[in-house]
Amino acid sequence: MTLQPEAGQLSDGQLPSERCPALRRCVTGDLEQFASSYWGSQALLSPAPDLPPGGFADLFSLATADELLSSRGLRTPFLRIAKDGTVVGDSQFTGAAGVGAEIGDQIRDDKVAALFAGGHTVVLQALHRTWPPLVDFATQLSVEAGHPVQINAYITPPESQGFSAHYDVHDVFVLQVAGEKHWTVHAPVHVDPLRNQPWTDHSAAVAAAARDQEPVVDAVLRPGDALYVPRGFLHSAKALGGVSAHLTVGMHTLTRYLLVQELAALAANQVDLRTALPLGFDPGDPAQVAQQLDKVVPLLAEQIRSTSAEDLAVRLRRRTWSGNRPAPLGPLAHAAAISSLAIGTTIRLRAGLRYRLVPGDPVLLQLSDRTISLPAATNEAVARICSGDEVRVGDLPGLDEADQLVVVRRLMTEAVVVASAH
Repeated sequence: MTLQPEAGQLSDGQLPSERCPALRRCVTGDLEQFASSYWGSQALLSPAPDLPPGGFADLFSLATADELLSSRGLRTPFLRIAKDGTVVGDSQFTGAAGVGAEIGDQIRDDKVAALFAGGHTVVLQALHRTWPPLVDFATQLSVEAGHPVQINAYITPPESQGFSAHYDVHDVFVLQVAGEKHWTVHAPVHVDPLRNQPWTDHSAAVAAAARDQEPVVDAVLRPGDALYVPRGFLHSAKALGGVSAHLTVGMHTLTRYLLVQELAALAANQVDLRTALPLGFDPGDPAQVAQQLDKVVPLLAEQIRSTSAEDLAVRLRRRTWSGNRPAPLGPLAHAAAISSLAIGTTIRLRAGLRYRLVPGDPVLLQLSDRTISLPAATNEAVARICSGDEVRVGDLPGLDEADQLVVVRRLMTEAVVVASAH
């Protein structure tokens, strides 16, 4: 019994707009059609009039960039600076933090200003960890899509280009925040690249395709427009008349190869596959390798056949669910909420928490890094809590008030449940 969207929702689940507000902001048209016809296979331009009103100003702005660069104490690697495809060394825009903070790599706003004035693109990285509106947006989008999310911002001076044609090893939603940027997107030269298959492995083919092939998207993005670029698709962008800023929402897509990797990792449980190779073995000799393959292949095949979906799911949970952290938790406020917990307190599941609830004796609440065991009598109450709705302590089914307090306090201590703010 799973009460939270799992990885793969984009291809297998139902995607009503009201349940996917973050994804709805990135994609025009029917979400089911996007999932079946575009996800991972085609680029899609979504003009602002076809998206929910308001654009993306609530998520990010040029003023936000100035605040982050000047008064938030950012350090590397939260900033990259580039021009014409060349990344600037960190020493050109960082320095000592001053009295009381022995830090040598804090962002220097004066150096960033000089580089930007000289035509360099500023890249604010990992904003899903540093800017609250984007923390919330990334958390929601990751839950809806079932894939980990990262968010960078690219701020480009007028008539400048930060990076030449290249491809990413993750899917991208481009959300235009300010100014105008001309985007050119070409079909892949290497389809569905994995994270260890960067575009530089195919740089000659990338350059040739960007030069000689017709683009699949050739458009100017204006504030409020969005563009979906699947991994592997070549793309480049150039700012036009004024300063341009866009968010790059990277979807770190989980692939079938991930299952292969975890199946291979489970082979470590097979004693005969842990056997040492012969003394004097030459790994460069195909004849000697062939002798070992004759022994290894049937053992590996048997291990794969005997692996259950549950065995694999345990490893996948541990590896993937931690890709995006759940909603931030104020440690002091949360500790105070635990201390003041009482009948009548309204609670809710922590937003963005990935879990699987398994009824039984005991009830198991499986998280990315641990499993919480609870008595069988708590099944109805825990299921009610995990529904995602706000619930009042005292109204949980199947338990008296004293036991409700015990269960809720345990789940709050485990950072599964938080007190609702009213």
